Amino acid sequence: MRFAATDIEGAFIVELDIRSDERGGFARIFCGEEFAAAGIDFRPMQVNLSRNTAGHTLRGLHTQDIRYAEAKLVQCVRGRIFDVAVDVRSGSPTYGHVVTVDLAATGNRLFFIPPGCAHGFLTLTADSDLVYYMGTPFVRDVGIGLRWDDPAFAIDWPARPAVISARDATYPDFVANSGAT
Repeated sequence: MRFAATDIEGAFIVELDIRSDERGGFARIFCGEEFAAAGIDFRPMQVNLSRNTAGHTLRGLHTQDIRYAEAKLVQCVRGRIFDVAVDVRSGSPTYGHVVTVDLAATGNRLFFIPPGCAHGFLTLTADSDLVYYMGTPFVRDVGIGLRWDDPAFAIDWPARPAVISARDATYPDFVANSGAT
């Protein structure tokens, strides 16, 4: 397992070491000792599946009240996605920075997003599934949303969303949320 730092403090692209033979391949997805050696304090407490049937489905940008902030290790297990993290942590040296990562089921990359960052993704293929390894259990009604196309972030999405929830499509500008995290 290799950890590549990104432009967001505490966010990493995790490259798996896949061992292959005539049967296929094997890779360790999570190892507490390897994460700790890379300086990442993360222990999965919950695992979630996001199933997306249509291409260009957009989910996000989501985060939580800072008291319930969640670390996430995101893996695409079917299809391909464009994954996005935005640092919205007050006082962070990388506050406002955006990192985008192309994740595919056929690849060997995962994306670790630290607590306090907003997260979203756009499916690049139909029938794309993501697995989220969460550092804390989900707490209902503490979610905060940021507009996916907010000019404050200038995210270069590879396509416009074809499917987006009414909630995700109508989040306010970041300025309206800036005191929430």
